[in-house]
Amino acid sequence: MARALLITDVQNDFTEGGALAVDGGAALAERITAFLRRHADEYDLVVASRDWHDATGDNGGHFAVTDSADSADGPDFRTTWPPHCVADTPGAEYHPALDLSFVDVHVRKGQGEPAYSAFEGTTEAGADLVDVFFDREVHAVDIVGIATDHCVRASALDGVHAGLDVFVYEDLVVGIDPASSDAALEEVRDEGGHTGHSDMDEGRQRPGGAVL
Repeated sequence: MARALLITDVQNDFTEGGALAVDGGAALAERITAFLRRHADEYDLVVASRDWHDATGDNGGHFAVTDSADSADGPDFRTTWPPHCVADTPGAEYHPALDLSFVDVHVRKGQGEPAYSAFEGTTEAGADLVDVFFDREVHAVDIVGIATDHCVRASALDGVHAGLDVFVYEDLVVGIDPASSDAALEEVRDEGGHTGHSDMDEGRQRPGGAVL
């Protein structure tokens, strides 16, 4: 059985200077690359997901845009958001500090509709992520990325519900709000997932003493 690493939405628009910047996003991209340089060969598959929204319309109500009858006057930052990660724009690209040479599979999500979980996306060949994992006999997924309280949370929960052994590295994710990020990690644990720290976090390791 195989283990995968899922890198969630480490994109320019979710890091400092982007349309929906999360504090610490750029530093996180560097930490994930450092982690990959230590541990990529211990994974059977490395997957990276991206928001990849349509340039026109409100993407099923996901964008709060003034010319849409379905959107409020402005984003509520819970279910509606400013335009971000529009396909084929610099904001949708991976942060340059993330070393893509380690990534085996790329997933795009939110193409014309709201999507938080990487499991809602598809590969460039049109395959669902859960099918990719099934085909590669993946039984366990470690998750890192942005944002803890939104796309990391949704991806982790969908992974658990798909029957995977899910582990979220708490020191390799960043969230929008500390309280909601803590709540998201607690929810993952309540649903049967696991959380802990990598060896990038001052020697703290996941339960059991091993990194993987």
